[in-house]
Amino acid sequence: MQILRNRKTRNVIYQVAFLVILVLAITGAVHEATAKMAAQGMTGGFDFLYKSTGFRIGFSLIPFDPFSSYARMIWVGIVNTIFLGLLSIVLANIVGLVIAIFRISSNGVLNDIGTLYIEAFRNVPLILQALFWYAALTHFPPPKQAYALFDSVFLSARGVFIPSLNVEGKWFAAVALVLVAGLTCLAWFSMTRRFRRIRSRGKVQSIIAATTLAAMTAILVYAREPGSALISIPSLQGLNFRGGITVPPEMAALAIATAIYGGTYIAEVIRAGFISVGKGQVEAARALGLSPWHVFSRVHLPLAIRAVLPTLINQYVWLFKATTLGIVVGFADFFSVISVSINQSGQTLELIAILMAGFLIMNNTLSFVLNRVNKAIALKGTQLRT
Repeated sequence: MQILRNRKTRNVIYQVAFLVILVLAITGAVHEATAKMAAQGMTGGFDFLYKSTGFRIGFSLIPFDPFSSYARMIWVGIVNTIFLGLLSIVLANIVGLVIAIFRISSNGVLNDIGTLYIEAFRNVPLILQALFWYAALTHFPPPKQAYALFDSVFLSARGVFIPSLNVEGKWFAAVALVLVAGLTCLAWFSMTRRFRRIRSRGKVQSIIAATTLAAMTAILVYAREPGSALISIPSLQGLNFRGGITVPPEMAALAIATAIYGGTYIAEVIRAGFISVGKGQVEAARALGLSPWHVFSRVHLPLAIRAVLPTLINQYVWLFKATTLGIVVGFADFFSVISVSINQSGQTLELIAILMAGFLIMNNTLSFVLNRVNKAIALKGTQLRT
């Protein structure tokens, strides 16, 4: 009993006891579920992932056919979700920044437009907006009467047809990785203090940018399909367009809805960041003779982003999770393909576990990367003085 009088020892015992109870509860739940499934003639495990699905899905960024496995279909859903999530974040940021500028503008008309936008779109549920845009896009004219922009972009009920490069998707991914690596190196070199004393910083930055551009060009030239032009422009052939990239109405509706709805919250966050910037810093920049654009782009905007980035990270994670609405318009996102897989295979517990683990990994990765960026650009020490 003497050992129980020590506070640290008691805490360790409590934690071990809690862990044992938790493990026993999980083990009992798994055993009970396995017994129930066995009684109904169902088998557990993940062997079904290697079986053919036997059906098609509406949209895929990587090759998929009815002979592909469930594992392949789940991977298609993950890729679609990541692509749509990143696209929604980029579009919502653009919308949010424009509306935030309207909201802080001294022009009364722009200010009213920004306020009306916020109040109109923030108070309409996202699922309703997604259904509205899907209905609007599917009521576009058929391909033969499609709306044309510069004879290269076409809007029809079957989707948006835009020019693309004649390379496979894996090479697009390689180009994107090179671009991200180049931008990361450029940002790291530009923002790290120990490199600020280098006199030829401009030349080094130019070399990094030129190297990145050259690597991207080399990949595209190498990956171009033999005997074809580098750029594929969609053209009407028969009853539909051929060539280019087709953005289906389901994906376009979700991207528009999440960009507009998410942009309302991001706009308010960025506006708060603009307001938090000290007037003295803006006046000091003006006193140095900087133009209004330089004051905005080099002083006002960077300080505002630094102040609100932690809040923006929450919005980005929320926007990423909002892609699960793809199931209401028939878009093959991660949540949707898992739902279809449950109906077809009956492996509910395994697929729910895959779904939860997938979103945990994706959202935690996004949070980790953005938190690292926030930590790198956060004001430190005397920089906090305004």
